Amino acid sequence: MRQIEVGGASPYAVQVGPGLLGQLQLPQRHVALIHPVDLPSTFVAAVQAAVQPVVTIPVPARDDCKTLAVLGEVLSQLARANIPRDGAVLGLGGGAATDLAGFAAASYLRGVAFYTAPTTLLGMVDAAVGGKTGVNLPEGKNLVGAFWPPQAVWCDTETLTTLPPAVFREGAAEAYKHGLMADPSLLPRVLAPDFRPGGPGLEATLADAIAVKAGVVTRDLTEQGERAFLNFGHTLAHALEAVTHHALPHGQAVGYGMHYAARLSRALGGADLTAHTLAFLHWQRPQALPPLRYDEVAPFMARDKKADAVGVRFVLLRDLAQPYLARVPDAVLRAEFEGWAKEVRGVREAERGEG
Repeated sequence: MRQIEVGGASPYAVQVGPGLLGQLQLPQRHVALIHPVDLPSTFVAAVQAAVQPVVTIPVPARDDCKTLAVLGEVLSQLARANIPRDGAVLGLGGGAATDLAGFAAASYLRGVAFYTAPTTLLGMVDAAVGGKTGVNLPEGKNLVGAFWPPQAVWCDTETLTTLPPAVFREGAAEAYKHGLMADPSLLPRVLAPDFRPGGPGLEATLADAIAVKAGVVTRDLTEQGERAFLNFGHTLAHALEAVTHHALPHGQAVGYGMHYAARLSRALGGADLTAHTLAFLHWQRPQALPPLRYDEVAPFMARDKKADAVGVRFVLLRDLAQPYLARVPDAVLRAEFEGWAKEVRGVREAERGEG
């Protein structure tokens, strides 16, 4: 087992290893367990046996749970269960469910303790660490939320063996992103054959990817500075999710978005890192995108959380592990979008040819 420390005003530990779900221990007596409806029942039963929650709240799967309506129902169930101020919420499942659970914990009684046990690679590498919680609006992703750090995170690697290969590869996007923006040693390790559920390279690579985010959020919890760099690839990714009504999974959207950001970085004079982002897309094999025009996607990018009164800022790379924030002229955004669209179509065509 590996342990990563997250510092700052509210420090906590992230544990990574097999068999953790059955070993969970919370100091609170009144615990509410929140999990997606499609989570394997064995995971839920293991946590229930360990924690003895006073209420278990199933929520819709994936981003269908990240709505104000679902949040309202969860808060009502917490109230009906009489969860007290010294109670706790435990989020179990993928990143969407833990985002919702964290925001419910932050909102109920103006804040109760929050714990999380992510069961997907995406949830472990990204959503569970850093205290960002929230839900979506029709106008865009994660537009409502709060910074509410967990008190502990448990990443049970045995849960990853139940993931379909495509879902595991989806989650790898965030680990690869950490390699591009902070730790280039992760790039070949994520694409290596032993980075797989049950593989010999899984635990160490996963822990090192989590350590990148842990270090950043320790220094900048509320995204006043370098935490924005963790959004590399996410400006287009969130727009793709919104314009496809979340038919495109988040990790696949990030894969596409990283390649667009690499093209923008090159266009503004940075190193050409597109070979890395194309290699990841070939490895990830994301689903095909519908035909998209720049004018369809641009309004969603304009609502990105990194936007300010002047306009949209993109996370770009001068080189590997050299991120920066920049405003990109609309003419460059449009031209690179056209080139990006042709290039990602080529990835899909090559895959069909190989198949």
